[in-house]
Order: sequence, then C-alpha cells, then structure tokens
Amino acid sequence: MKPPPPLNYIRSFECSARHLSFTEAASELGYTQAAISNHVRALEQYLGRQLFIRYPRSLKLTEMGEAFLPTLRQALNQIDFATEAVLASARNKTVVISCPTSLAENWLARCVAGFSRKHPDVEILLHGTIWEDSTEQIADILISIRRFDNMPASGMQLWNDRLVLLCAPQLVHGQNAVRTPADVLKSNWIAVHGRQEFWQEMADALGIDASANDKRLSTNSTNIALEMAASGAGCIVTSLARTYVDRGLLVEPFQIRTRSAWNYYLAEGQASKGTTVSKVRDWIIAEAQKVIG
Repeated sequence: MKPPPPLNYIRSFECSARHLSFTEAASELGYTQAAISNHVRALEQYLGRQLFIRYPRSLKLTEMGEAFLPTLRQALNQIDFATEAVLASARNKTVVISCPTSLAENWLARCVAGFSRKHPDVEILLHGTIWEDSTEQIADILISIRRFDNMPASGMQLWNDRLVLLCAPQLVHGQNAVRTPADVLKSNWIAVHGRQEFWQEMADALGIDASANDKRLSTNSTNIALEMAASGAGCIVTSLARTYVDRGLLVEPFQIRTRSAWNYYLAEGQASKGTTVSKVRDWIIAEAQKVIG
C-alpha cells in the first residue's frame, strides 16, 4: 500500500477548494502561491486523478474533487478537534464533551448554554459525532446512544426515550392528508441507518402492517432525516425532535408513542478534572430529568 500523502497536500487542496483560488489559499496557510499549486499537483499525481480544472484566473472542482472534498474536510475537522481537545485538557477550567450530533443540536446545545450563563468561568468544548468515534482519550464527558442490549459498561441513562411519529404541517391537510394510521402507509417513510426498527415499532403501536409500505427514504444522519421531514418529504419516527416541534416545522398527527429500544447514556472520560467536570455532569443530569420521554 502507498503511504498516505503529506497532510500539507491535503490542507492545501481543501483550502484551495474552499476559496477556488491558489492565491487565497496561500495567503491563509502562509505558503507561496507556487507552493500551494505544487502541493495540489502532487496530490493529483498521488491519486492519479485531476481535482481541479484550472482557468487563467480561477479554479473549478472536477467531479472527483467534489466527491473527495466532503470526506476529507470531515477528517480535517476531526484532526483539528483532537488537537484543540488535547490543548484544552491542560486547562483545568475546560470540559470536553463528546456526543451524537443529533443530541448536540436538538437538546444539549441549549443545556450547555444554560450552564455557561451560570458558570461563565468554565469553557465547554462540544464535539458532535455522527457515529461513535474514539474520543475516550480526550473527552471528559461522553454521551452515547445505545440499544438496550448493548448498554455501556459504565454510564448513566439520561432518560427513557419514547418514539413519536412526526411530519410537516402541510401533510396533515389537503387531499392526501395523514389523518388516520392507515394514511401513514401512503406516505414516504424516512429512516435513519441503523434505526430502521423504529418504523416497525411505530407500525405495531399504530396497528398497521409495516410491510405494506414500499415508499422509503433513508440517510445516515438524524438531523438530515428531520430536515427531510420538515421539507414535506414524508413521515419520520424519532425520539429527538423537540426543537422542530417547538418551531412549528413538524407536527404529531397522532398522540401515540412507544418506548424506544435506544437511549442516551452519559459517562466520564478516563482523565477526569475533578470538580469542574462533576459540575458540568451534574448540570446535564439535572437538565435531563426535565425531559419527558
């Protein structure tokens, strides 16, 4: 196998793609324009594929460049986070929290904001993940979502989740409105990878046959699924959508809820900072008690 390309080649490509300019990338990264151009060309030679179409005064990403960029950018974000977390670990007043992005955006962000107003001297570094990653070494507090038969060895369950069926307001009105459980079978079912069982559990609660629906949409992200539902693409079964309901983006056509097999668990990292981490942990647990599953 080839050794991986130098990281400065990767950063030069990402920055050039963001600005669509070698000159602006050079200014941001502290290289010469020629160095940036050489980095990108060397990366293209390594991959055996062209990443940019070069014009006299501008750049355009090729299809390969557009496909390569999102994963590469996510990897660079992970590197930057790990670096910042290691630096933060030396600061006793900094607490690193790792949790699923869906929880960070739909509940934990408000929880942390409330803590910060009460304790402005404590810095919070919040890291959202799509799938669980190896942040145990750098995070002070880890929140994970697990199925009941795969609970973490050490960790406290934050609340008992309940599944709810939601859709955009426009789907409960009009000719093809979702007014009865049977109407749900006619809609697109939006599912999150790894959580397809949510639909079977809700179908059982509604008394409908899940196999009778063949209109499916899926994604690897709960937040993308919520955005799809809010755009009117179909119905979603989830346990985490309070902000969407509060903002009127999603509504609950039936007052039927069922217990989820998945729940959120909180644990402390391996290198605890004592009272500062405990203060944040206790705040999160107290706020979690206010959540109605």
